[in-house]
Amino acid sequence: MAEATNRTETGGRRFGNGPPSSLSAWLLALCLSLSLQSSPALAQTVDLVRVHKADRRLELLAGEKVLRTFPVALGGAPVGHKHRQGDERTPEGRYVLDWRNAASGFHKSIHIDYPNADDRRAARSRNEDPGGMIMIHGQKNGFGWAAWLVQELNWTDGCIALTNGDMDEVWGMVKNGTPIEILP
Repeated sequence: MAEATNRTETGGRRFGNGPPSSLSAWLLALCLSLSLQSSPALAQTVDLVRVHKADRRLELLAGEKVLRTFPVALGGAPVGHKHRQGDERTPEGRYVLDWRNAASGFHKSIHIDYPNADDRRAARSRNEDPGGMIMIHGQKNGFGWAAWLVQELNWTDGCIALTNGDMDEVWGMVKNGTPIEILP
């Protein structure tokens, strides 16, 4: 009778403090399996980040399959390729995401390796500084709450801005060395 006070037995199955039944073990395994299948970060590797400036959209791709899409804000003068420091344009072309900063002035940032050799050469021919420090980043630290408003504007100096939640997803899915293609 003492054993019955610690657990209830029904038809030989244990509930309460006893070892898990085969049904609960099966349900746990099913839940873990579904969570792994529904997470693109765990299921597939991102091998290209693509930005469509005209649509203000960032895509994460595995092969030709688009895994995730995010709305973005761009530089204050988004049309055209970045030519010089201070022009507020987001570069266009193919680059590499080469390093990241978890302690940036914005909610996480991933560096785009702009300017490349062609960008530097073109800027030299115009006697201009091509600029640099172009990043994919979240909101300015302390202002994540305002993303619902500021993401409707092109507010960066040439970077690609996401909400903090979206930046967390990109941060977790994209590894250093991933190519980025920025289209007009």
